[in-house]
Formats: sequence, structure tokens, C-alpha cells
Amino acid sequence: MKTNKVMFAVATALAMSSQLAAAQSVENEESVERITVRGAFFGQQAAAGVKTPTLLVNVPQSVSVVSAEQIAEQALFSVADVMQYTPGVSIGQGEDHRDQITIRGQNTTADFFVDGLRDDVQYFRPLYNLERVEILRGANALLFGRGGGGGVVNRVTKVAETSSDFTRLSAGIDTFSAGSISIDTNKAIDANNAFRLNGVFDTIDSHRDFKDGERYALNPTYTWIVSDDTMVVSSYEYVNDDRIVDRGVPSLNNAPLKGNRDTFFGDPDFNNTTLEAHIARIRVDHTLNQNWNINGTVQFADYDKAYQNLYPVNFNDEASTVTLDGYRDTTGRENLLFQLNLIGQFLTGNLEHTVLTGFEYGNQDTHNARQDAFFADSQDDQVTFAFTNPLVIPAMTLTDPVRDRASDVTFASAFVQDEIKLNDHWIIVAGLRYDNFDIDVKDVIEVENGAEDGNNGFLSSSDSQLSPRAGIIYKPTDDISVYASYSKSFLPRSGDQFLTLSLSSAALDAEEFENKELGIKWNYSDRLSVTAAVFDVERENGTAQDPNNPEASILTGTKTSGFEIQVVGNLTDKWTINAGYSNLDGEEMGRVVNAQIANRDLAQLPEHMLTIWNQYEVSDQWRVGLGLIHQSEQYASLNNTTELPDFTRVDAAVYYDYSDDIRFQLNVENLFDEEYFPAAHNDNNISTGEPLNARISMQYQF
Repeated sequence: MKTNKVMFAVATALAMSSQLAAAQSVENEESVERITVRGAFFGQQAAAGVKTPTLLVNVPQSVSVVSAEQIAEQALFSVADVMQYTPGVSIGQGEDHRDQITIRGQNTTADFFVDGLRDDVQYFRPLYNLERVEILRGANALLFGRGGGGGVVNRVTKVAETSSDFTRLSAGIDTFSAGSISIDTNKAIDANNAFRLNGVFDTIDSHRDFKDGERYALNPTYTWIVSDDTMVVSSYEYVNDDRIVDRGVPSLNNAPLKGNRDTFFGDPDFNNTTLEAHIARIRVDHTLNQNWNINGTVQFADYDKAYQNLYPVNFNDEASTVTLDGYRDTTGRENLLFQLNLIGQFLTGNLEHTVLTGFEYGNQDTHNARQDAFFADSQDDQVTFAFTNPLVIPAMTLTDPVRDRASDVTFASAFVQDEIKLNDHWIIVAGLRYDNFDIDVKDVIEVENGAEDGNNGFLSSSDSQLSPRAGIIYKPTDDISVYASYSKSFLPRSGDQFLTLSLSSAALDAEEFENKELGIKWNYSDRLSVTAAVFDVERENGTAQDPNNPEASILTGTKTSGFEIQVVGNLTDKWTINAGYSNLDGEEMGRVVNAQIANRDLAQLPEHMLTIWNQYEVSDQWRVGLGLIHQSEQYASLNNTTELPDFTRVDAAVYYDYSDDIRFQLNVENLFDEEYFPAAHNDNNISTGEPLNARISMQYQF
């Protein structure tokens, strides 16, 4: 079955190449190929996630771009590392087996994309093969479909280049013996064909006891320029990840447990997560004529993932006991995605149009099962025992599956957007997207044992949604834009993984996200950009745990308001800066307890976040870097009881360019050894920040 789907994906894309293929550069500066990177921090004039050749200064929403150069120079290892230097975004723990972020108050593990295609399987995404990371804040359903109520993260991967041959090797190791070796090699076979290979091997370690693991990944790509008008890019990626799962420390007196920064509250012989992923993709770009370009992408992906963990649910200081819970969870998923985009630039009278219209189709098959831990001492999935370091955990086994579900999801989408330049000062953007979801969920346990609700374990749902987007932009000069925008997004009632469908949820309307934004963008020079925005995000038809019945949910909503500002680029010829600040305020809407409004503050939403990264060129060979991350206090969960304290972390770096081809760098994290807690999953799963540590690395190009 897997082989057939791969062959279908390849055949479809190749058939498209004979008719469509890929757009080469149009000499006009307004062409799609203007999407380039110039410099480490600023110079990214357009973003692939926007899908049109629109300058970022003319996009009516907040967009941050982190280049591969910045990732390397700051020694960023994960998506979380990248997000920590992005305004309006805070990181989550993700139960230490997946990326989890909160964008403008909307917590997500699913709003991740690669080259514009959804990548919603829950895992830690590597950075080894990226040209850049694009963070588009605000509701983005028109461009990306479901979810994305607060924003989305789009990773843009490297592709083979026909213009040059090169090989880049990178290696590094840190204080805790976490190391990495990567290769990026490109071979231009001739003027029309090129092959590129990116690969990485990571060893995972930290200050946490027993925390280790390894990950390796390979990403070959092939570029074929069929003609002056047509280009085909094919790629395959394999990821293998095996690591210890660590859900941090519990709380004590409504604060993270201190003095146990290294203590592992789990079982190193049991806590583990593994992932094996195969992702094949073919993209075809074709220039139809001077005004129209078309591109199509087919992707097949297969994921097999398992994670199992024991984690703290309570800590009793007086009795010196700790309580653990645990389970094992397995997921298998196959995705087939097809995306087609048509971009046109033309005149109607004196009006200049940039039209985007497209179609998406996808099929997603998922099987997920869960087993609970069972402790003989307690005859339960939880156990309380004496606290020691390391823990001496009572004997445990796993139960028969307590959850065993399969889902089959088919979705189709169509969208259109028109960007209309009225004159030199005014631009209007308007668009609409239609999405349809057909979801079939099979509860294997209910099928085998019968279902009290009478559905025999089979449930289906069909959901259709319209998502509008509108914006107006005023440009007093070419380098300044003032904009106002409105957009909506949604999330089907079955959740972002399409496994939680029930009779009650199937009858409910989809969750809706509404984003209003006012902003200004100023390209102070061709090397320095300043952006600022105020926004309001409302989420309706959401669910939360019923405080009077933990087994039930109640309908609620959320509202987040805030302000963001970012300065990126060169302050002088020698001084580069990336600085951002966000002020966020978020709370529930409509929660009623005992006939009283009982709205709570949103979790993992610091009121103040400030980040600064500076790089200064001391000489032709020596550069230095200095960074700061400040985050105010935040609640660990929606319970609003346990609070993570504010923290300020200082980072530094030294760079030495031995030659044009060889560079050494030393990155120091948490220079003043601040004890801090950057993220949590709940009140008793709180991550501890890395103490003072250093990483030395080398890059060699030939």
C-alpha cells in the first residue's frame, strides 16, 4: 500500500511536469523568484509561505524570517530554540516528544508546515536541511487551511542548485557531550540538472540525569530544469529519532520544585520515544506566460512513532513522597497531499492585480493506541512512593489497550485571493477559502466489546468551512506600509489529529479563530527593517475541562490582545541586530461556574517577552555575539495555580574565520547560570532550563 501511494505521488507529479512544470526566474523584479536570502539576518524580502511574489513590507500581517545563517550563528538546535527569539511566540514542553508552541495565546502541536505543506505529525523537527524558518502570525486559514489560529511555522528546505558545486561540513559538541555532525553537498551535473544531499547525526544529552538519545536524518534533492519555463524539484527525507522522554520536575507550593534541576522524575529504562519518518515530495513549477505561473506539489509521508513515559503528578514535601503516572502511546500515519497554486500578475485598467488561486487535496490514515501503566503496589496507573535521587520506582507493567482508534480523513480545499494595487499608495487584499473534511473514526475497543452509546464503535463527520481574509495597506513611501487586516480560521471538532470524535463532539460546530491586526512595516534601509503590530485574537466554540467534573468538558472561548515589535538587520556596517518585544494579555471567555463568570488567564502566555541578539565584527577574522531572553511569569496550566517565575537568560558567542572556508565558533548559553523554568505541560510537568554551558563548533567548506 505504501509503495503504491509513493508511485502514485511520483507519477502524478511527473505527469504534471509535462504540462506545467516549474517556473524559472522571470527577469522582472516582481517575479516569484525574487524569494531570496541576502545576508544572515535581513534581506529576506519575500516569504514562500505567502505563496505570491509579494514583498514582506506589503503583506498585511506579522511575519518573521529566521535564516539558516542565523540558525548556525546562534547554534540553534530545535524549533523551540528558533521560537524563543520570535516575538509573540512562547514554547511549550510538548511532553518532551514533540514541538509545541503558543502563538498569540493559541497553543498548538499541529500548525507546522514544510515548504508550504502541512507537517502535523507530532515530533521534534530537525533544522539541518533548512534555508529558513518563516513564522506567519495571525489566522492563516486562507493560505494554510485548518488550525493556525494564532499563526503557523513554515520550514523552507534546501534544494539542489545548478549554479555551483560545494560541500559544507559542520561539527560541534557542548558541555554535556551533546554533539552534531552535518553535511550539505551540492553537485551541478550540468546547466539543467543538479543533486544535493543534506544529512545530520545528532547525539542528545543535557544537564538532566539519564537524558540522552540520538537522531539522524538524510535529505537528498534533485533539480531538473526541463526548459526555460519548467523546473522539477524532487526530494526524499528520512528521519530516525530515539531519545529518553523527560517531563521535568513537579511543583511545590504553586511553584516549580527548586533544588532538583538535574533530578529525573521517571524511569530511564522505560521513558523513551522513537520516530521513523519517510517523506517523498515532487514539486513542479511552470511559467505559462509573462503574467502567469503555476506550481504543483505531491507529497507522500509515512510516520511510525511510539512514546512511553512515567511522569510526576504530585510531590509531597512533608511526607517526602512523589506520585508518578504513566502510559505507552503508539501512532502510525500515512499522508498523501496534493497542492496546486496559480499566480497571476496583470492589469485591469489602472489596477494592478496579483491573483492567487489554488486547490488542495489530502488523505490521512492514522492508527493510535494507548496502554496505561499498572503498578502492583497500588493496583492502579498511579503510585506514590518515597522520594530519592535517583528514584526507586515500584514494579510496573502495561495494561491492555485503553484506547485503540483508527481514523481516515479526506479533505479538499479551494481558495482565491486578489492583491489589488490601486495606486502608488494604496493596496487592497481580499480572499476566501473553502474547506471540506470527511472524517471516519473507528474505535477498535468498542467494535470488539460493544458501545454503550449505540454507535458500535464507528463515527463519521463531515465539516465544511469558509475562511475569509481581507486587508488594506497604505504606503506613504515605497519602504513604509501601514496596514489593517482581518482573517478567520477554524479547527474541526475532531481535533488537530482527527482521533477524538464522539457523538457529542460531532454535533458541535467547528472551533473558530478571528484575528484583527493593525501594523506598520518600515524598511529603514536595504539592510534594516522595523515592524510593529497590535492585534486581537478571539477563539470561539472551544472546550475546556469542567471544574466540577474532570471527566467532562464545557464550551468556552479565549481572547488574546497584544503588541509586538521587531527590529532586524544592520545598525552599522559591523553591527547586526535581531530584537523583539511582545506584550500579551489572554483569558478565557464565557466560562461559567456556579452561575458566575469564572474566566481564567491563559497558560504559557507571558505578559512580557524581550529578546535581543547582537553580532559585532571586531575585525576581518573575529566577531562576537551577545544575546538576551527575558520572559515574565506565566501560569503552567489553565488552573491558574502553579506559576513559572520570570527569568532573564544571557547568551554569548565568539566567531573566528580562519579562512574563507574554515570557521570556528564558541557559543555560551546562560552565561550567568540562571535557574529558570522556560516551559511546562501542566502543573507538575515543568521543564528546567539549561545551566551555564558552552558549545564549540566548526564549519568547513570546499
